[in-house]
Amino acid sequence: MKIGFLITARLKSSRLPLKVIKDLNGRSAVERLIDRIKEIEGISDIVLCTSTNPQDKELVDIAHRNDIKHFTGDEDDVLQRLLDAAEEYDLDYFLGITADNPLLTIKYSNEIVKLAKENKYDFIKLDGLPLGAATYALRVKALETVCEIKTIIDTEIWGYLINRPEIFDIETIHIKDELNRPDYRFTMDYPEDYEFINNIYSNVPFAKVLDLYDVMRYLGDNPDVLNINQKCVQRDLDDNVKSQIDEYYRKNLVEIKKIKEKIYSM
Repeated sequence: MKIGFLITARLKSSRLPLKVIKDLNGRSAVERLIDRIKEIEGISDIVLCTSTNPQDKELVDIAHRNDIKHFTGDEDDVLQRLLDAAEEYDLDYFLGITADNPLLTIKYSNEIVKLAKENKYDFIKLDGLPLGAATYALRVKALETVCEIKTIIDTEIWGYLINRPEIFDIETIHIKDELNRPDYRFTMDYPEDYEFINNIYSNVPFAKVLDLYDVMRYLGDNPDVLNINQKCVQRDLDDNVKSQIDEYYRKNLVEIKKIKEKIYSM
């Protein structure tokens, strides 16, 4: 079984322009993320998945400089880009995250890899971590199924298409230690988010990669730091779109299961 790690990245962000290449104590945000992913055990390839748009060429260069693979694909359809990348590198499973999350969990990513190796689940997720710290694992055939049935193209926010227990075998790892702080924001979407994470990278001592438990201790000792981005609101799908997705799955459940069965038998 081949398990990779796919990073989705673009340079088109509007709320925080060029956010994934912003500096965090001497390295860009995406490079800080790559450093952390390299600490995860059992990963065959790390692939930076960006678009064919010329503006994203700098991300390809970053992949080269950091000795990881890259893939350029569809600009807007994130799921199709991920599927094409997974097939390009012959992956059975992949862990994934977006490049604006330079504080992903290494510890629980290792737990996800262990579960993926059991080959029992289609989708493995984490529950309870700060926003932006959680990775996930996805069986490539599950992604292929979703790409076959989905009716929308803008899939930047695609969790509602995958997190379907009526279709897929899903496993959730519930976080029960000091990292269980879902009210914290460890993602970079607004200028305040960057100020917050840059504060952490500038003030929490580390050698190669930050220890998230050290980060939690720092925030416990300096609670005012949490005020920097506490008013930032996470983007989500419109409720009408969620309802449309639910209705689509409900009406087409039998056919979707047939499509899944065909793909999984190949």
